[in-house]
Amino acid sequence: MSKALDGVRILDFTHVQSGPTCTQLLAWFGADVIKVERAGAGDITREQLRDIPDVDSLYFTMLNHNKRSVTIDTKNPEGKLVLEALIQKCDVLVENFAPGALDRMGFTWERIQELNPRMIVASVKGFGPGPYEDCKVYENVAQCAGGAASTTGFDDGPPVVSGAQIGDSGTGLHLALGIVTALYQRTLTGRGQKVLAAMQDGVLNLCRVKLRDQQRLERTGTMKEYPQYPNGTFGEAVPRAGNASGGGQPGWILKCKGWETDPNAYIYFITQAPVWAKICNVIGKEEWATDPNYATPAARLPHLKDIFAEIERWTMTKTKFEAMQILNKYDIPCGPILSMKEIAEEPSLRKTGTIVEVDHPTRGKYLTVGNPIKLSDSPTEVTRSPLLGEHTEEVMTELGYSPEQISALRTAGAI
Repeated sequence: MSKALDGVRILDFTHVQSGPTCTQLLAWFGADVIKVERAGAGDITREQLRDIPDVDSLYFTMLNHNKRSVTIDTKNPEGKLVLEALIQKCDVLVENFAPGALDRMGFTWERIQELNPRMIVASVKGFGPGPYEDCKVYENVAQCAGGAASTTGFDDGPPVVSGAQIGDSGTGLHLALGIVTALYQRTLTGRGQKVLAAMQDGVLNLCRVKLRDQQRLERTGTMKEYPQYPNGTFGEAVPRAGNASGGGQPGWILKCKGWETDPNAYIYFITQAPVWAKICNVIGKEEWATDPNYATPAARLPHLKDIFAEIERWTMTKTKFEAMQILNKYDIPCGPILSMKEIAEEPSLRKTGTIVEVDHPTRGKYLTVGNPIKLSDSPTEVTRSPLLGEHTEEVMTELGYSPEQISALRTAGAI
């Protein structure tokens, strides 16, 4: 069966997380991703957070599946010619260098267009055009600058960043969509274009409900679904809301049986309006279904803390999985707090390819996250990440270089 992006060739100048997330996703969909690395070193994450000495780290392997690796010295004049040949043969160049790095290498947008007018140049940057566009940005900086940290955590504590890599991996996902869209437009225009995904923009896109709440707060001075209501105070900006759901259906994280010793013995519980009567029956508070202080969503808002405390008295008598089983019978929205250990061992995630076991020639077998997007006509096969420079000769041969020319380039240090 063919792959969705068969025939698309990606020149991958990315490193660390945001760019590799993007190019790995494109590789999973069938694109030929050629990762360009520095000889002898490569992507810095090959050696970061190692758990096995002198072996590519999980940080690298889990972000670079299904790719080919070539090593080119782009400062060497002959190496630069090899890179020019790759630009002429590829459809997309993806980079997440510091601002201006590609230009300093001699590959401005204008030069790339001269070499290949159909080339799409896709970039991850920390900020878009503006006062901070020349600043370097990392994951947690993006979460702070994009509005996520200021709205995460509890009101009596400091801002908190998320364990989800919404700055790096989140922006990589945005960039992948931009690339596929540009490829589609190229079928109509025949032209390449620049694609930019700024990390601040990507984080803000994922925080749009908080921008919604900022405008509501300015208009009304309060937000009734936030835990600060009715007894707390609201300032000028959206406050941290603890575990409130952020939507129209109030929710909270509640203790389950075993919480005293298990830090993840919790469940997320949503008091969805259509199933309110069922919730009352399950927790043994049938009278709340008709009590005017609890019967309607608006009436319940001032009593949310008391309501969740009563529900928690019930959830504490059940494990999170027992509670899930009971609540699902009544279509009551809820979800267990799953640890990474529980996720790694979950059979259903292995079956769907969301968690995949991969064999590596030096590392051995390890678990990784598979393609989160499933296409019925383009199944994903996750293959291992490349060793440093593993495919240099193979790619050079595809570019038309003879064995003698390849040997000479090696001798010159160009590859």
